Amino acid sequence: MAKLYYRYGAMGSSKTANAIMVRHNYLERGQRVLMLKPRLDQRDGNRTIASRSGLSCECDFIEDLASFNVRDYDCVIVDEAQFLTKSQVADLVRIVDEDNVPVIAYGLRADFRNNFFEGSLWLMAWADTIEEVKTICWCGKKALCNARVVDGKVVKTGEQIVLGGSESYVSLCRRHWASGTLGEPKHGHMEME
Repeated sequence: MAKLYYRYGAMGSSKTANAIMVRHNYLERGQRVLMLKPRLDQRDGNRTIASRSGLSCECDFIEDLASFNVRDYDCVIVDEAQFLTKSQVADLVRIVDEDNVPVIAYGLRADFRNNFFEGSLWLMAWADTIEEVKTICWCGKKALCNARVVDGKVVKTGEQIVLGGSESYVSLCRRHWASGTLGEPKHGHMEME
């Protein structure tokens, strides 16, 4: 029985690298994978998904999902799934429930203000399995929040979607996100809950 998986994490938690490796594992076993991302994500090129670690692969757009016969695939993988609409998440649910094809979606849980994105909200509500991909704050605690940084300061106002990488965002624990404290990495004990 197919399932809808939502694997979420803060920025820098290797979600995209994980998605690319899962794709690789399917392909290595002779299976077909439909790799998708939202059209608005153009940071790595038009039809490319790339991780900070250097892994990359070609992809198609979630907006073109209706043009594919998903039953021809053994798995559907979606990167940057926080940017999906409620309707697009409902399409993923249909693929799982009606076409019996597993879907693995990767994305952020919340935006820089610590509010849900539309896609992450509905994936949290409808996914069969929800898994956290963990990373850490500079202090060593688990990072839960995506802080937007402008001119070296954490900001909490502005448009919900501003594409960027480590030059614009940093993962922080809830305490340091709330206080807006950017700090130096602490050596020694690392705490992961």
